[in-house]
Amino acid sequence: MLLASVVETSENVAQTSKRLAKIELLAALLRQLHGDEIEIVACWLSGQTRQGRIGIGYATLREAAGPAADQAQLQVLDVDHALKTIAETTGSGSTQKRLEMVRQLFGRATGIEQHFLFKLLGGELRQGALEGILLEAIAKASGVASERVRRAAMLNGNLSLTAKVALEDGEAGLLRFDVQLMRPLQPMLAQTAEDVEGALAEMGEAALEFKMDGARIQAHKSGGDIAVFSRNLNDVTAAVPEVVEAVRAMPARELILDGEVLAFQSDGRPHPFQVTMRRFGRKLNVEGMRGELPLTPYWFDLLYMDGGSLLDEEQAMRFSALGEVAQGSLIPHLVTADVLAGKDFFQQALQRGHEGIMAKERAEAYAAGGRGQSWLKIKQARTLDLVILAAEWGSGRRRGFLSNLHLGARDAENGGFAMLGKTFKGLTDEMLAWQTRELLKIEIARDSHTVYVEPKVVVEIAFNEIQVSPRYKSELALRFARVKRYRPEKTAAQADTFQTVKQLSLRQFTIEAEANERS
Repeated sequence: MLLASVVETSENVAQTSKRLAKIELLAALLRQLHGDEIEIVACWLSGQTRQGRIGIGYATLREAAGPAADQAQLQVLDVDHALKTIAETTGSGSTQKRLEMVRQLFGRATGIEQHFLFKLLGGELRQGALEGILLEAIAKASGVASERVRRAAMLNGNLSLTAKVALEDGEAGLLRFDVQLMRPLQPMLAQTAEDVEGALAEMGEAALEFKMDGARIQAHKSGGDIAVFSRNLNDVTAAVPEVVEAVRAMPARELILDGEVLAFQSDGRPHPFQVTMRRFGRKLNVEGMRGELPLTPYWFDLLYMDGGSLLDEEQAMRFSALGEVAQGSLIPHLVTADVLAGKDFFQQALQRGHEGIMAKERAEAYAAGGRGQSWLKIKQARTLDLVILAAEWGSGRRRGFLSNLHLGARDAENGGFAMLGKTFKGLTDEMLAWQTRELLKIEIARDSHTVYVEPKVVVEIAFNEIQVSPRYKSELALRFARVKRYRPEKTAAQADTFQTVKQLSLRQFTIEAEANERS
């Protein structure tokens, strides 16, 4: 297939706001693909390449841009082969060699194809084809039920592979994707609830659990073999020997556990998240770090046990089974529909130094990779995990540092990010130095006072309230926003959505209106 066909579809998808129209356009393109083209194009449509980062930055892309070809000639496989060659080019003089190869690739592309490749390689390709829409398109193109396609993608963690199997082998092929020991599952995620009352009003009787400010882990056990994976599905087994020992001692031959691991201070309160994360650094003296920062795992879900998947079982059943194998290391929990009991449990969590609590629907299955209303997180302060879109150069004491951050919430309906304001509050000198160094690495453009970056760095923002703001296209802004911490374990796709922000604002505005009426 010609690259031009992909580019044309990408442009058409970006220009329509209708979900069904986007799905139909993508499905029509997918039906025309064959072999490796399926995986390649599925990656591109989700804003990535099969090679991942290929050592090409924004400056190289700008330098490589030049005269465009008059006619479309580039094939999808040609582009993928060129990107593979660029990614594999290392060693002395590799920077100049990669530049020349990118220049040659751009020279064979038309103007609109150059624009597409520039955005794709720069991490800025946004066409409103989010993962959910692309999965629906895969289902439509293959004739497989969307639920089956979605489940396969959740279980194998690879959207492009899901597309290839669905289109070539249909539902029968997708059935081979099931829970598999030593292959990590995408973790289930939570939405935000404003308070205990709201969560219990929505759920009724709920399973409440401490929300600990540690590192999310997933542990697999197969006989004597143990593997531990991070939230981002990276293998961190070697870094956490105490977790390995705890799982190996459990009275079951096969397990997949979902939990949190923390380092505690001498007074029994948890260390800050950043301190716990020192255990997961690149260069580790594991035994030395273990003596300095011993880790304690707490488990809150059981996904697989002794040959059987528990994903489709109710939360109540999974947690009961978990209690039989993880005695002594269960997350503190309470089942209640009583608001006063829930508030008391919430205060207990805060008094012990934790973030807040989780509220979970007891009758719900485990939605791997999903962020639904069956898990709600309740924190003391209102916080959102947002994406850094840009940063402004500081002045005075902060001169020479990137300071004022542009904050964006992920738009799950239209693609891209909705800006919710800016903040420089809460930043320590250490954070200023870190963000200046790291944001410059992902720069995509700049003007006289602002550096625009790839939307990939997630930061936790505390705020007092949401207010209407005509200054931003989103028409909303966070009042008294301040930085709590960076979230390096989260990707932009795991940030809070603009739809969540709108729901929070609607509830807030309703409460304010009712209060005004009473007064």
